[in-house]
Amino acid sequence: YDDIGWFEFLSNMILPVLASTAVNSSMMFIYYRAELFPGSSGMMENVGIMLGGNRTPEMLALEHAYYARHAAAKEGVEIEENNGWTIWSWLQVIVTSLFLLFFACGYDVSVVSITAGAILMVIAAYKRQHYDPKPDSTEYDAAGNPLPRKKTYDMDGNEIEPEEEELVTESETTLTEVDYGLLMLFVGQFLLIGSFDDTGVPQAFFYATMGGCAEQMTSLPCVYWFVMIITILSNIASNVPVVQMLAATFPYATPYDWMQVSFSATVAGNLTMLGSAANMIVAFQAAKVGDRTFTSERHAPFGIPSTLLSLYIGTFLLATIHFSPECSEKLGDCDDA
Repeated sequence: YDDIGWFEFLSNMILPVLASTAVNSSMMFIYYRAELFPGSSGMMENVGIMLGGNRTPEMLALEHAYYARHAAAKEGVEIEENNGWTIWSWLQVIVTSLFLLFFACGYDVSVVSITAGAILMVIAAYKRQHYDPKPDSTEYDAAGNPLPRKKTYDMDGNEIEPEEEELVTESETTLTEVDYGLLMLFVGQFLLIGSFDDTGVPQAFFYATMGGCAEQMTSLPCVYWFVMIITILSNIASNVPVVQMLAATFPYATPYDWMQVSFSATVAGNLTMLGSAANMIVAFQAAKVGDRTFTSERHAPFGIPSTLLSLYIGTFLLATIHFSPECSEKLGDCDDA
């Protein structure tokens, strides 16, 4: 495949992404207006709330209830004064900025990502060990009285003193924060798609559904049918495995082809909850804090129309205004063009 630089990708995607963002934002304010602006009388009042800081009585009541709950939860708890950003915050910003800089300069994405992640983990571990307050392991009864420490013994029956107890290592603490379920989800998806590719069914499916557009899938008007196929597949197998599948199906794709694939697969993943791993992560995290309202039924009335509008508006803009070549330099097509 031809190399696609960070700035090349950005220059091609900025207009479709801005248009899609405008569509999504407008539909979000329309569909969720009752929840975003409780008690609002209409669009003009919504604008005043967003830009002027106005509040309806219902919003003020919700804010007061929120602060009252937090004040009750913090009673008797010593709160450290927050004087702004700490040295740890600045270190994280610096590492993240360097990561983006190296990524933009074209360095290997895997190496840059692993290096930045390892540095951030070391910083977090050092901060947790030497600066963060030690966790209080004291247990309390129903009346709030501290319970005596449970005694532990070694193999010979001798009591182990508290300072001799085995401490939880930093590696154990870090490993417990890994979302293994999410990792297994991606592993399973890539194994499934990799095995599916070997059968030749994806290639046959694409050629059968694309018909005469198979050899010119991102040219007008074939690109709109191509986007529909990507949308269907992304919501069956999720968008990341679909892109991996396309890499094996169309090894002759040009940089412009991959721009269309990247945009359509990313946006198409928002059509349903299963279309993108990001949607499932959000639903899972919401469920962990007790909010189980983010469901497929709740997502569909907003996700389907907003995704289709964003998808085809962005596809039209990308097809009309793009800077990536519609030929492959590595295959020598550009010399013939």
